[in-house]
Amino acid sequence: MANRIKTVLEMIKFEHSVFALPFALTGALLAARATRHGWPSLRQILWIIIAMVAARSAAMTMNRIADLRYDRENPRTQQRALATGALSLEFAWLFTLVAVAVFFLAAWRLNPLALKLAPLAIAILFFYSFTKRFTNWSHLFLGFALGISPAAAWIAITGGLDLRMLILCAAVTLWVGGFDVLYACQDVDYDQRAGLFSVPKRFGIAKALLIARVMHAGVIALLAWLALSFGLPWPAWAGIAVVAALLAYEHSLVKADDLSKLDAAFFAVNGYISMLFLLFWGAAAAFWRV
Repeated sequence: MANRIKTVLEMIKFEHSVFALPFALTGALLAARATRHGWPSLRQILWIIIAMVAARSAAMTMNRIADLRYDRENPRTQQRALATGALSLEFAWLFTLVAVAVFFLAAWRLNPLALKLAPLAIAILFFYSFTKRFTNWSHLFLGFALGISPAAAWIAITGGLDLRMLILCAAVTLWVGGFDVLYACQDVDYDQRAGLFSVPKRFGIAKALLIARVMHAGVIALLAWLALSFGLPWPAWAGIAVVAALLAYEHSLVKADDLSKLDAAFFAVNGYISMLFLLFWGAAAAFWRV
């Protein structure tokens, strides 16, 4: 049983939940402070976390189902659970349905608008899995799939949406899109053979790295805009500086002729970015005079 659970967690890359969840929690903190001058309840935080983990688990499993043929062919992904048969396709479909059901339950427990928008959220998450078949910019679709999380959290807290939260959604979209461009540099040769699309395949690795840098520069500009629009205090600006420094470090690890440190850039650095962003912006929310 323990080995099976470990295999499932590996299939959905459970540890990567750290990428989007801190941004969703930041959205929840800003929503509660801006609208109620208070804090989210423990109940709200719990259901937001459940919704995020369930939605991401469903999306990752759907991605593995949709890409099963490619995972079996690509040397980098041949050891994934569905590709090796460690988990069956039937199990993956059942797991997806259960995760979607848990997501809908969480949305129902939050508020009526969250429940009404739940099908749209699932549609967006699932649609990403097919975008690499027809567009070079699938990275931005992935970014958007995670980028809607702060807006979703705002809706979960307030039952409505402040349009300023779309700035944070755009920032997360560019952040995820940028590091996914970096990650896709590993698969250029396979994408060419399989007829899949990506920025590195279309523009080459050197230009792809430049495009990722431009995306991440946009992240910093959008975060600054968001901090100004809400009038957030100094910890928010310190957080932006930390994010900028970590993004610069991430890009220093990856070179067109040397992708050996790509895993460190993708996993470790981006995990630190999301967690430290929550820490600094949570402090900003605490100091915020609203």
